[in-house]
Amino acid sequence: QVQLVESGGGLVQAEGSLRLSCVVSGRTFSSYSMGWFRQAPGKEREFVIAIHWSGRRTYYANSVKGRFTISRDDVKNAVYLQMNSLKPEDTAVYYCAAARFSDDYTTKVSYNYWGQGTQVTVSS
Repeated sequence: QVQLVESGGGLVQAEGSLRLSCVVSGRTFSSYSMGWFRQAPGKEREFVIAIHWSGRRTYYANSVKGRFTISRDDVKNAVYLQMNSLKPEDTAVYYCAAARFSDDYTTKVSYNYWGQGTQVTVSS
């Protein structure tokens, strides 16, 4: 069984930064591509960013390009989301997710496992 636990959310002012972490249980972490999604109140869960299992490719939503980055540490079984220049519209619950093999890591259906989410609130 694969379990994902996010941490690092909180309240931050606009233009500030936060770093989210997601630790994954299980011995096959390096074979999973990892993604972050977010869901604001009353909205659909949307793709934010993802990193291929090889670490060689990353995928970004247009809304976060140039501000968010993703990285992974296969020794620590962890993936990180560095968020800079935060905006109030980035306010949401952020979810970490793990995918085996897919042609499209920007879609929810590609992901097999999900964390419980961590709240990020950006004040103006």
